[in-house]
Order: sequence, then C-alpha cells, then structure tokens
Amino acid sequence: MSTIKDLDRLLQGFVDGGLPGCSLQIAQNGKTLYEGYFGCADLDAKTPVTPQSLFRLASMSKIPLYVTMMMLYERGKFLLTDPIYHFFPEWREMKKYVKNANGYTEAVPTDGPVTVSDVLSMKCGLPYCNSAAPTNNRTLQSMQEAMKPLWEKGHYTNREQIAAISKAVLACEPGTEWIYGFSSELAAGIIEAVCGKPIDDVFEEMLFGPLGMDNTRSRFFGDAQERLVKLYRKSDDGSLVPGPTFFDKKHLPGAENEEGWARLFSNVNDYTKLMQMLACGGVYNGQRIMGRKTIDMMRANGLDKLFQDTYNAGYGYGYGVRTLVDKEQGNHNGSVGAFGWTGGFGTWCEADPEDGVSIVYMHNMIPDEEQYYHLRMRTAAYGLID
Repeated sequence: MSTIKDLDRLLQGFVDGGLPGCSLQIAQNGKTLYEGYFGCADLDAKTPVTPQSLFRLASMSKIPLYVTMMMLYERGKFLLTDPIYHFFPEWREMKKYVKNANGYTEAVPTDGPVTVSDVLSMKCGLPYCNSAAPTNNRTLQSMQEAMKPLWEKGHYTNREQIAAISKAVLACEPGTEWIYGFSSELAAGIIEAVCGKPIDDVFEEMLFGPLGMDNTRSRFFGDAQERLVKLYRKSDDGSLVPGPTFFDKKHLPGAENEEGWARLFSNVNDYTKLMQMLACGGVYNGQRIMGRKTIDMMRANGLDKLFQDTYNAGYGYGYGVRTLVDKEQGNHNGSVGAFGWTGGFGTWCEADPEDGVSIVYMHNMIPDEEQYYHLRMRTAAYGLID
C-alpha cells in the first residue's frame, strides 16, 4: 500500500526529473484522500503550482462533453440510433473509401448514415485533420481539402467546420472502426442543435453550475489567463523552453479567435467534482446530476479488440471514455470498469465506481511523456485506496 508521503515523493521526483509542475487530487465517496501541488506554474517567475493554477485540458475536455451528451440522451433529446443528418442535413449523403480487388481505392456511398452512437463511440470514420492515427491517407487529404477555405479565413465556428467536413470521404463504413478524431466536434454540434444555444451555456446550466465547477471554462474570464500555467516544451537535452502560444488563442473572447469547438481549461479541484459525480453513481453533494444506469452505459466497452499499446493496455472504449476491461493485460491495480481519459498536454483522470474513487492529475508539457508519468502516478494513486 502506498502512503501520502509516497505520493509526495513521487510527484516531487517528477519535478526534480524535469517536469515543470503538476497537481494531483484523489477522492473517495466525497472525501479528499490526497491533494498535492508541485513545481512551478512559471519557471522564470518561480510562481508555484497552487490550487488556483489552471491547466489546459486538451482532449480531457471530452469527458464533460460526452457526459453532457449522455445527460441529454437520458432526457430523451435523441436516440443513439438517430442519424446525425437530423441535426446536420448536409451529412445525409456520405461516401467512404474502399479498396477494390485490383488494389485501387475509390470513394463509394456508405451503406448507412453516421449515427449518434457512432459519434459517441468514435466510429464516425474521421480522424483529426492533423492526425497521425493509422487510417486511410486519402481521408486525411479530403478533410484537409474541405477545411482549406476555413483555414484561409483564419477563424470559423464549429458549425462551419461540421459543414465543411461533410464534404470529406470517410475512412470506413460508419460504426465499423474506432478512429480517434472528429467525433467530438460533431458531439458539440449536436448539443448546440438540440439545446438551441452555445455549448458553453449548456455546460454551465447542466454541468458546471450544478457541480460548482467555477474554474472550468473554454474562454478566459477574470484572472484565468494569469492563472493558466505556462506551457513548456522539453528539448532533446531535457531542458525546458517556452512552448507555442497559438494553442491559447482559442480561449480568447471574440469571434476572430474561434477555431471550431474551443477546448477547456480547469484545475484538479474543479475536475474532481465531475469525476466524483461519475464515480458515485451520478450524485454529488447529495444532488443527482445524472443516472447511474446511464453512467454504466457510458463506460461499457464497445470494442471487439482491446487497445494494444502499452499506455492503454487492458482498456476498451465506451461512449467518450476508455474503460478498464483486463487488469492483468493493463498491469492495472484499480478496478474493472474504471473509466476516464487523457489530455495531450499531460492531464489524466479516472473514475472507479466500484470504490467511489476519482483520480485527477494535471501537468502541461510538450511532449507530455504520458506513459512515464501517468502509469506511475496511476499505480501509486490506486495503492492509496483501502
């Protein structure tokens, strides 16, 4: 069993070994078991990471997004079998790439439409435009060609992005292959279409307000920009230099800064409220936010074959989250059914409904070196649980 001192030593070791700063919060059934802040938010100013420090969530923004989707689903706002052309008419006639017997690839109509279920499960057939995921390169080319006018324009709404990408050719038949990518933009668009308001307003009304997540947003407010930790890039020699600043442009107010769906920033205390709600069957501070059965549906594995890479070993994928299926394969000391996700700058989270446990970890660095930091942190965090 690990101890609080073990966690302190581990995280301080991360910083001593070259990480600019990090934070971790572990909670169980509404009680905080561990909360720690290490290193600097700004190395030049020697500003320490504190409970008020904010971190870029990157793809960990997906959990609030898909939780909101599932909350709307359980309220009867749509069915998982609904074609997404109900919300985006231009998606009615889609094409996919297939390889013929002679080895040539051609675009042909899909057998069926992209559905809400395909969006939630990352099976819509589209990677990100800059994706390195193994998929049909011609799909990437068609997406980039479709987006070129918007990139040249310099700013665009998510709805404009969805309309543009409808001209792309899918890498596969919808619903047949897991491809990490454009599903989240579609999910955000569906939320706005169903609710008739900007997604930021929906987040506030349905999730952030009820949970008291006052520091989780997509746009800078108050002193949020000053509290956002600096993004650092680790050089080949291990030294830390300032990272690119263009990632933060989308957090600035104004239509001229829009680039589709803006990602979120948060801190471990705010995000723990969300993950504790999920770990405790949809209830937070005595208030029911969503149904336990809906959470179980969200975390049910929908992959025929589990992830094979070392980082995600033992996990399958549900609706917007990876979910632990095989502890032995994953060298995982948590519980089967634990679920969560990761962000590209170094954030990680998991909810374990079996024990009511949530773990939220954050750092911001490029490359994020997630396999080194996250798997060690995960092991020590679960070692703290009785």
